[in-house]
Amino acid sequence: MPLILTFGDSNTHGVQPMRTRPTDLPRLTRRWPVVMADVLGWDVVEEGLPGRTFAFPDPEMGPHMDGRIGLFTALESHGPIDAMTIMLGTNDLKAHFEAAPEDIAAACGFHLDVALSEEMQARHGGFEPFLILPPRPHAAGCLAETYIGAADKAQAVQDAMRAEADARDVAVFDANEVISVSDLDGVHFDAAAHEALGQAVAGFILSEIAED
Repeated sequence: MPLILTFGDSNTHGVQPMRTRPTDLPRLTRRWPVVMADVLGWDVVEEGLPGRTFAFPDPEMGPHMDGRIGLFTALESHGPIDAMTIMLGTNDLKAHFEAAPEDIAAACGFHLDVALSEEMQARHGGFEPFLILPPRPHAAGCLAETYIGAADKAQAVQDAMRAEADARDVAVFDANEVISVSDLDGVHFDAAAHEALGQAVAGFILSEIAED
């Protein structure tokens, strides 16, 4: 059975929209990677870490939030995989990082380069990475202060991320076409959105595979 690795943050982990921080809400059971795998009929490895960024060790949450560390760990811990999704960029928009869109996008390009590298491709016998543009965050609720200004540059970040993927011939799925974040906290999305995203990503992957 094919195996797909989903590399992401809290929205891959299945964190629910929060009224308070920290939250005592349980992780969603029907997370979008689970839904996707069910539709595909594949096995899935979920590598969703709340707080993970493309490029930044977090002064509040720890140095391991830097996705560049976790990416190597994930690719060397699992497999062989047949495909991989990368859905990051939300946490990079936190106000305290003061990150420029081009810097976030460059780190996205680094992740794609690692996935496409001769070393990783050989390790897994060849696999296809896919980039998912996450639903764009905005300042709301208990996370409003953390995401001040995020909405103003989210589109520019995602446009630059898409350009990085296009330059490497990596297929891109835009989650904003099917879901949006909850207005409760402006970052996470609910169970219905996880269901919709999982269904949509599965269809996207099937169509991409059919074209290969």
